[in-house]
Amino acid sequence: MSFSSSFPAGGGEQPSASSPLSRPASLQRRWQWSLALAIPPQQWWHYGLRVASVVGCVLLWQWASSTHLNLGLITFQNVPAPKEVAQAGWALLQSPKLVSHLSASLYRVFSGFIVAALAGIVLGMLIGRLSWLADVLLPPLELLRPIPAVAWIPLAILMFPSSEISMIYITFIGALFPILLNTIHGVEGVDARLIASARSLGSGRRAIFTEVILPAAAPSIVTGLSIGMGTAWFCLVTAEMIAGQFGIGYYTWASYTIQNYADIIVGMLFIGIMGMGSSALIKKLGNLLMPWYLLQR
Repeated sequence: MSFSSSFPAGGGEQPSASSPLSRPASLQRRWQWSLALAIPPQQWWHYGLRVASVVGCVLLWQWASSTHLNLGLITFQNVPAPKEVAQAGWALLQSPKLVSHLSASLYRVFSGFIVAALAGIVLGMLIGRLSWLADVLLPPLELLRPIPAVAWIPLAILMFPSSEISMIYITFIGALFPILLNTIHGVEGVDARLIASARSLGSGRRAIFTEVILPAAAPSIVTGLSIGMGTAWFCLVTAEMIAGQFGIGYYTWASYTIQNYADIIVGMLFIGIMGMGSSALIKKLGNLLMPWYLLQR
């Protein structure tokens, strides 16, 4: 028997049928994607701890509501149990009103948030770079910033003939200031040596602004956008409770007026889930647009 018959023609060990090398190209790509999307073992502890904290809060809630806990300053005698809330939530999921409430709230939030993001980023970049503009615009903006969203509602109703526009305006006001201030701080925190190095290499004002200042301030801007999204939901719910006829905030307040306590908590949970999800989406999109920032962490 010759050596050529004893060994494969390639000079190496023939891959087995179970080896990834013997699979078709499509299966190999799927196998690689599954490995890339797999959660690293060290992160299982963090995810497990987060899930356990939520489960612990639900169990504590169940115990307090079932025993009608009364601590004097706080009482759970009228608080519905998680089972009642789950039943009310399932009934809302099957109701056609849910789409109307969600679509109305999402439209108002994202309309006001997009306008606030554009205005906050542009003004923040300009104020952070131009000292004379900061002297002109910051005093009135700082005067308006501490005013809560509830205080703006009567004036918004007087200013805008449409209640829909007034609620979008309240959302805009709530999201504007976190975005604006974080953008200003991000621009002011840019290392002056980076700007000096760009100038020494012959970069003009536009190139310095778009290729040095904006990327350096981007992490602060994304943080402001994430905070602004959460604030927008808070302000929207307040506006819907007073002036709305559809929306999650209106649904929550209407449930209170008819003393449907389980639906109140359902509305609160929907607000929390949508607010948390939209803020997480902003952060995720920001990380995708800032690969250089992820490499530095």
